[in-house]
Amino acid sequence: MIEYLFSQYATYPTSEIILELVAVFFGLASVWFAKKDNIWVFPTGLVSTFIYAYLLWKWELLGDSMINGYYFVMSIYGWYHWTRKKDNVVEFPISVVTKSEKLTASIIFILTLVFVFLVYQYFDKFINWYNYVDTLLTAIFFVGMWLMARRKIENWIFWIVGDFFSIPLYFCKGYTFTSLQYLIFTILAVLAYLEWKSILSNQEIIPEKKFVVK
Repeated sequence: MIEYLFSQYATYPTSEIILELVAVFFGLASVWFAKKDNIWVFPTGLVSTFIYAYLLWKWELLGDSMINGYYFVMSIYGWYHWTRKKDNVVEFPISVVTKSEKLTASIIFILTLVFVFLVYQYFDKFINWYNYVDTLLTAIFFVGMWLMARRKIENWIFWIVGDFFSIPLYFCKGYTFTSLQYLIFTILAVLAYLEWKSILSNQEIIPEKKFVVK
């Protein structure tokens, strides 16, 4: 069983295996901090996304590579957004999406699909089924990260769907460590949604509560 799961690494450069493991560690840490509504979600995420943007480009998963480049930029934006305060109170606590944000999310989804499709076409990389799946997942994750940066509870729905379908994608591609990471991501995303839902309920019960970034 172990040989079946990890045999593909026999031909990989040691440096890439180490980088993947480091990226997995910081990626898991980032999701754990996100689950806890902790500001450390962003610095840990920056490390993971930077490494993955490089590795995924080498692995010819162009959509996912762009996802991580986008994550890197949005992590900086989210870090700033989460720490904004007014009268020493966090200005943007956990909340639900508004009608205008739903429209924006839809636009991001469609534009991302079109853009990634054109990138794959340009590089002539539509050669396997997982390239098409990668295109769809890119759009899902782009919306999820945007909602995460804006501290919207719906971000976890996008992460759950995207993480779940990433498990077989990376396993079939031959990146077992990353596939296992997405399995853990899926579990954490479900738990995070429930935890954020509880936090949101408490905010609605106690509207005068002071929200402090951890």
